[in-house]
Amino acid sequence: MSELILFWHRRDLRISDNTGLAAARQQSPKVVGVFCLDPNILERDDVAPARVTYMIGSLQALQQRYAQAGSQLLILHANPVQAIPTLAGALNAKAVFWNWDVEPYSQTRDRAVIDALKEQGIEFLNQNWDQILHSPEEICTGNHTPYTVYSPFWKNWISKPKANPAETLQNTEGLTASEQEIAKQAGVIELPSAKDLGFSWDEELIISPGEAAAQTRLEEFIAGAIAEYQEQRNFPAVDGTSQLSAALKFGVIGIRTVWQATIEAQANSRSQETEASIRTWQQELAWREFYQHAMYHFPELADGAYRDTFKNFPWTTNEEHFQAWCEGRTGYPIVDAAMRQMNEIGWMHNRCRMIVASFLTKDLLINPQLGEKYFMQKLIDGDLSANNGGWQWSASSGMDPKPVRIFNPASQAQKFDSEGEYIRKWLPELRSLDTEYLVTGKIPPLERHGTGYPQPIVDHKIQQQQFKKMYQQQKEVMV
Repeated sequence: MSELILFWHRRDLRISDNTGLAAARQQSPKVVGVFCLDPNILERDDVAPARVTYMIGSLQALQQRYAQAGSQLLILHANPVQAIPTLAGALNAKAVFWNWDVEPYSQTRDRAVIDALKEQGIEFLNQNWDQILHSPEEICTGNHTPYTVYSPFWKNWISKPKANPAETLQNTEGLTASEQEIAKQAGVIELPSAKDLGFSWDEELIISPGEAAAQTRLEEFIAGAIAEYQEQRNFPAVDGTSQLSAALKFGVIGIRTVWQATIEAQANSRSQETEASIRTWQQELAWREFYQHAMYHFPELADGAYRDTFKNFPWTTNEEHFQAWCEGRTGYPIVDAAMRQMNEIGWMHNRCRMIVASFLTKDLLINPQLGEKYFMQKLIDGDLSANNGGWQWSASSGMDPKPVRIFNPASQAQKFDSEGEYIRKWLPELRSLDTEYLVTGKIPPLERHGTGYPQPIVDHKIQQQQFKKMYQQQKEVMV
């Protein structure tokens, strides 16, 4: 058997700070990467064109990185349960390595690949946790059960030492010419474009694809906006966030690299305000991990509510209201601006994600799963765990000690977009209106008629009362 180890990339599209890839290189001087375009994922109805475009661009960059290291990144387009073992067998690979994943489909798929590799007598190693700083089994309560509330999770999580970035792949051997021909016969193809796969995205991506671009974005954030993150992160008109969510979703940058950057920033900070901002961003990284641990321990979250009260909640069915929400035509300026931002650039500010999710569930009384799916259809950073966790938090159906949380669109706009900058950017038809009209949503009939902007489709005060009534009735039913 050859010394070849195949490293199967999934959510780790980089060669630096990649725990599984570093482990593979320690086992053999000949490591070749492989990525499988999985029809089971690409043919779902919740795949965003912007996300696929970013992924393909990151794969192009990863191929270049492999070439610089002396090897190759092979591309397959087939069900990985058959394609990965077939390629490994054809190349007489010594082993297949990969990093573990928290998502239900990924775990089912990986177990099937393991079984297929076993049948061929090919070694496998997939016990590296690369996308998170601590494994789901490592962070648990005193009773050895998973956390279902963030605060105690954070206290435990932050108390644990964090690993340093893994070694970068370098000086490795690739396939010979004859092996490359065998690989083609086993299904290896040229990397297709997003359009070849049926996804069209012609807008500029909010973050450039690839490892180098993500590293540059991290360095810029650490050198600048992180110092005021605690305050500025809430204002959608301000460029106050890292915008690294897509890079973290695809593992284009390593989470240990990101964490190390925050530690270095703390060491270089010169004020308590800066230290507090850095800690706040670290807490956001922990939120990301909390939701991933939750998805691992409670895979049923992917299919519905965590809280019993919401498992059969009597959500309304109003297609007209749902479409108005999707298209940014609700008559609530901050909500519509946020939805249009996502529709146009494939990304939405996190404060606005909470606002529009609350509006869909608490004002329109529509099932959060519809909004969760629509987000996945649009977002460049669409991630099952983070998206599901955020929606369940906003819908009050998830792991949150506060049972009912309702955002008032007007008060949110007045507090976080007080000058109407964000609303004016994404609702150009309202740019000439007085700021008070924009942030309160109370646009006089004459001005509203002149802009063509719609009337509010519901009354917030009435709808929140209705939601509370429905919630109380459902609680009584559950008793």
